[in-house]
Amino acid sequence: MKIAIFQHTASEPAGYFETVFAEHGIPFEYFRLYETGEVPATDATHLVFMGGPMSVNDEHELPYLKEEKALIREAVRQGRPVLGICLGAQLIASAFGARVYPFIQETGWRGIRKEPAVEGIFTAFPAQFSVFQLHGETFDLPAGAHLLCTGDAVRNQAFSYKTALGLQFHLELTDAIIREWTRDMDPALRDTILGETPGFLAESNRLCRMIAGDFIAKKQK
Repeated sequence: MKIAIFQHTASEPAGYFETVFAEHGIPFEYFRLYETGEVPATDATHLVFMGGPMSVNDEHELPYLKEEKALIREAVRQGRPVLGICLGAQLIASAFGARVYPFIQETGWRGIRKEPAVEGIFTAFPAQFSVFQLHGETFDLPAGAHLLCTGDAVRNQAFSYKTALGLQFHLELTDAIIREWTRDMDPALRDTILGETPGFLAESNRLCRMIAGDFIAKKQK
């Protein structure tokens, strides 16, 4: 088993996912697209697509986005597990024909809830929980996808499509990542987020561990 992590900006690494992968002794490799601008061939069994400030619609300015979508389609066709975080979730949606478009800006800790379970689909989310949001676009669901979590302001928060799982929110957070992301925010918003983080980060890490464990337990179909 080997995990490929596609990173779109230096400030959005895999964070706490790295901790879980390392604890399981699973090798992982970063492809830093913000440096190379290229999506290389990889024999990784599992693929992770992280967040970033760009839009999945910026293919003209960032041609590697189109390459990533092609890779996602091919990986799912081959039955390889794919995990998308924020931009990564939007890449999965776009790869399979769904619309991604500007919407409400969500920044900070927000409550979301689990949708009714679908047999055979990941169902271990709590009934209600808080996650960290940092996005201004949302997505429609690809045909055949299953909606897993919803929010009040932004409905589509998590979905599965065959061997792919997309999360609009960020579970990779560590204290260092939070401080990096909030450094240049409006002071009032920064203080609110930093004040709320101690009450939510441990549960976020627990959920990250749960998602990561389910992800690495999946085998190529």
